[in-house]
Amino acid sequence: MTAYADVSLFPRNAKPLSSYRKYWAERFGVAPFLPMSRDEMTQLGWDSCDIIIVTGDAYVDHPSFGMAVIGRMLENQGFRVGIISQPDWQSAEPFKALGKPNLFFGVTAGNMDSMINRYTADRKMRSDDAYTAGDVGGKRPDRAAIVYTQRCKEAYKDVPIILGGIEGSLRRIAHYDYWSDKVRRSVVIDSKCDLLLYGNAERAVVEIAHRLAAKEPVQQITDVRGTAFLRRETPEGWFEIDSTSVDAPGRVEAHVNPYLMISEQALEQGESCARNDEARAVADTANAKTKFKAGESPLVFAPNPSLQTPGKLKVPPRDRSVIRLPSYEQVKSDPVLYAHANRVLHLETNPGNARAIVQAHGEGPTARDVWITPPPIPLTTAEMDLVFDLPYARSPHPVYADENGSHDGATKIPAWEMIRFSVNIMRGCFGGCTFCSITEHEGRIIQSRSEDSVIREIEDIRDKVPGFTGVISDLGGPTANMYRIGCKSPEIESACRKPSCVYPDVCQNLNTDHSSLIHMYRRARAVKGVKKILIGSGLRYDLAVKSPEYIRELVTHHVGGYLKIAPEHTEMGPLSKMMKPGIGSYDKFKQLFDKFSEQAGKKQFLVPYFIAAHPGTSDEDMMHLAMWLKTHGFRADQVQTFYPSPMATATAMYHSGRNPLGRVTRTSETVDIVRGDRRRRLHKAFLRYHDANNWPLLREALKAMGRADLIGNGKKHLIPFHQPRIDGSYVSTRRKNSTEATPVRRSVKPGRVLTQHTGLPPRKKA
Repeated sequence: MTAYADVSLFPRNAKPLSSYRKYWAERFGVAPFLPMSRDEMTQLGWDSCDIIIVTGDAYVDHPSFGMAVIGRMLENQGFRVGIISQPDWQSAEPFKALGKPNLFFGVTAGNMDSMINRYTADRKMRSDDAYTAGDVGGKRPDRAAIVYTQRCKEAYKDVPIILGGIEGSLRRIAHYDYWSDKVRRSVVIDSKCDLLLYGNAERAVVEIAHRLAAKEPVQQITDVRGTAFLRRETPEGWFEIDSTSVDAPGRVEAHVNPYLMISEQALEQGESCARNDEARAVADTANAKTKFKAGESPLVFAPNPSLQTPGKLKVPPRDRSVIRLPSYEQVKSDPVLYAHANRVLHLETNPGNARAIVQAHGEGPTARDVWITPPPIPLTTAEMDLVFDLPYARSPHPVYADENGSHDGATKIPAWEMIRFSVNIMRGCFGGCTFCSITEHEGRIIQSRSEDSVIREIEDIRDKVPGFTGVISDLGGPTANMYRIGCKSPEIESACRKPSCVYPDVCQNLNTDHSSLIHMYRRARAVKGVKKILIGSGLRYDLAVKSPEYIRELVTHHVGGYLKIAPEHTEMGPLSKMMKPGIGSYDKFKQLFDKFSEQAGKKQFLVPYFIAAHPGTSDEDMMHLAMWLKTHGFRADQVQTFYPSPMATATAMYHSGRNPLGRVTRTSETVDIVRGDRRRRLHKAFLRYHDANNWPLLREALKAMGRADLIGNGKKHLIPFHQPRIDGSYVSTRRKNSTEATPVRRSVKPGRVLTQHTGLPPRKKA
């Protein structure tokens, strides 16, 4: 292979969102709400919409709702934007309600994947929908991204369709679909959209809108990061890295293995170990830059010197490289190749070093490639402020209000009620939990707002949102305590391909300073009219223990009696498949939590969350978790059962039975998969060991596991011998002639309800 020298392997600085020339329609000004009807368009003086957004959610003009963020961002660029919310999808007529858009339709299934929104983890249909007025289910179709896109095409065949949102984002390649129990094609194929935008799409949608306004055909827009589209063949001048197979016969030097980290690439190519020393030198140089603080400067991806030595490591130019994944037909029929494709995809998620990805769909003359460009460049702090400072009404559209203008009762939108008084301070997550899709959608690089922008939003809530009582329900995001935290060095950040910055341990190159967050909390508390700031977002406790002062601040001022955290499990088997820390990290956090609660003179409790039936979890693991829960006095009312969402690494484990956290081969590590209703019910029953309805199933399982010693009436037993009757009395389940101790027979008054616990330690009698 020829050595490619003097080629930048990293993206240039992205064009700022505020640098575009405004579209001519800016003269119409800002709409109080983006119009949902022709009458509203007339009141605004519009004869047409430039862009129409079709969404599966009720329209809430708030920065926590995707349609509002994208709509207001496009309005900021001068475009006239209309909203079609939850249209009747039985025909194309509702999609013509605002007329023909001048530029394009923007389609999203909503803030949730429509299948997760509609069905439980047991595949049972839900009757409610938190993103619909009145909490009514059934207002959106299954696979809404596909249905809406096809209806838009039917309404106006010549109008480009730009698909976005989390449903499209997480289905951008061939993916395992839990509800049909099969691998489905990329949503780009099934929806027939012209472009798919994945991840947070402000940067991409603004560029695309201006290019379409300049009369550029949508088919020619193939160079925007964070997009997916169809191609017949790889264009000239691109270097294709073949990753269609896990079996490579003989020595292959034509391409760099896409699995390997930088130092491993050198070793595989026969280079000396000096390469590792060179990489360490990069880290040492970067760490010496003590003035750099994560989040304070625009994100700039710098070249990694360990990849710039001419003539040694033979790597094609990254901005002209594309990795060919196994085709849809291959991953559909071969679970091992599916796991392999999933691993390669996740290794290409760092915008500093990711390459384009291509996956063939179909065979012969009809074959087409789904081409996925590298992830979008994260927003700078100034751009985040621009997005969140847009003129949101911060309430549902008036169409959902009753005759008194209220959004209560039948018009209440639960999702809005939940975030009504909350503030989103950042985006992204570097945790990499395998069961979660936040990283796949928002990216692992934290994008933080400025403190001033957050304070302005708090003041807006105080002054503009009806019903505000002085309590901010949350200052958070995907994770509560990742604000302004990131890699200490742009060089290291650009080169890193790790899926997590905190697993198996917190990376030594990660800045764990919580001082910016502490300062924000203190300033927010001092805002006039604010009585309390609560933290409702999930907390990364293994990161928090690196800053005891943060825990002190949190516990003293921002916990309302209970704090939710998610250890997810106690056993290392499942934890290693989740990429979560050991229970020891929870213990350390609890010690500090209890210590600072006592110092503050407050009685406060941790409410831990756990997952049942996660890949890699044995029945014995769940038994040990249940004993841990009983020993610590926890009784969970609600239990989370593993839900295989599209594209998540744990979903790849569930489908393939392989572990894509390591190199996938025909003989690589297999994973214990919890399949079948009975076994999933059993794992859920272990988490609710205190529920008498679960005792028969647990007794049967414990006996089969050889752990009948856990059945009895003592403190060290998990469940009792006796089973309550309908009338409230107890019946013994001990077999006759058994050597087991005779249980104490008790009776209770008819109609007595067994107490269900909420995570608090058992109450002591007065």
